Amino acid sequence: MVLDPLAARRRYSAVSFLFWLPIGLCVPVQVLLLTERGVSLSAVAALFAVHSLTAAALELPTGGLSDVLGRRAVLAASGVLTAAALALTAFGTTVWLLALAMVLKGAARALNSGPAEAWYVDTVHAHEGPDAELRPGLARGGAAGAAALALGTLAGGLGPWLLDRDGRLEAATGLPALAVPLLLGALISALYVGYVMLALPEPPRPPATLRGVLAGIPGAVTAGVRHTARDVLVRRVVLTAAAVGSALGVVELLTPGRAADLTGSADGGAVLYAVLACAGFCGTALGNRLAPLAARLARSGERAVLAGEFTAVLGVALLCVTAATDLAVPAALGYLLVYVGIGAASPSANEFLHRRTDSSGRATALSVQSLALQLAGAGGSLIAGALPAGAAAWLPGLLGLTAGALLWTRRAPAATPVTGRVVDGEEAKAPAPSSR
Repeated sequence: MVLDPLAARRRYSAVSFLFWLPIGLCVPVQVLLLTERGVSLSAVAALFAVHSLTAAALELPTGGLSDVLGRRAVLAASGVLTAAALALTAFGTTVWLLALAMVLKGAARALNSGPAEAWYVDTVHAHEGPDAELRPGLARGGAAGAAALALGTLAGGLGPWLLDRDGRLEAATGLPALAVPLLLGALISALYVGYVMLALPEPPRPPATLRGVLAGIPGAVTAGVRHTARDVLVRRVVLTAAAVGSALGVVELLTPGRAADLTGSADGGAVLYAVLACAGFCGTALGNRLAPLAARLARSGERAVLAGEFTAVLGVALLCVTAATDLAVPAALGYLLVYVGIGAASPSANEFLHRRTDSSGRATALSVQSLALQLAGAGGSLIAGALPAGAAAWLPGLLGLTAGALLWTRRAPAATPVTGRVVDGEEAKAPAPSSR
């Protein structure tokens, strides 16, 4: 059964929402829960590093796994691992258990990076052909994920306070109220697995053996990386993701401290940052929804990406120039512009990627893009952390994002829909089945 594009769009949006909602629930409580259990801040930082390194290490292999094994199985596995990771974090009291939870969570993040979007694009192409309009569906899926993060952040922050203001829940169950959002997230992840298995039909694939899957992953990864390196437009999309990552790494590192400076206390800063994070996710959702309109007004996908990227550049510039001041309103406006601009640029950029990549390498190409964002984010935050406090610390993000925006000032090679891969603007015919 091939779904029509409207049904595929709805299901892709639902999958995006259900995956990111548990992550949003964790955002405001995870650090507090760990420190309440006696885990030092340095150990918390090390646990987060375990998560990031696991996700980065598995990014490309899991993209290849999706291209070889199928989208639905990989997405279901990501839900299972997310549920296990959240449950372990909720109940874990030893560092090794928490480290295991972070490994599982990082693996789940890598498994989820790309297959849902690849499923949506494959489904629309199967119904309408390779010249189908992708931007509206990609925008709605991105908006759904951002909305889930915003809703989850609010619910995760307010829930423990509303549930256990008098401490009776913890006294009766021995479970801290801060663990409740994690357990709710684990339950939602289990529901996500069921939805993926029931709602995402795929074309039948040849029976897969473990040996065949493992043998096919290196080839899929190699082909995806080679395609990214050779195709001018795909390379531009990946470099743009790296530029966005460098900015987000700086913004996410420096904003909590900036919020504490503006409120005058760490507690006040935490509340303000939670509100800003929710507003940022809403800004991303708004930017995603505005992407099709921006492309129509700009009359060019390249100009739409450029407009979104420069909106984000303006946001980081405002954060930079207000870093040493008490100008809270311009700083908050800058923070919102960063996320609105990135959200507006993303669907148009990804549409270029999908038009230049065929189904056999789509998830791998998305994994290359995600890996570029993560590595650049880590590099940007490390550089910002080593610079003096103030405007200078924001410069890595500003310079990186500006460089990414400038990539789109030149006209991109024609993004013709393809049946095979495209190399430097020319279609590479798909090999015959017997040669695979």
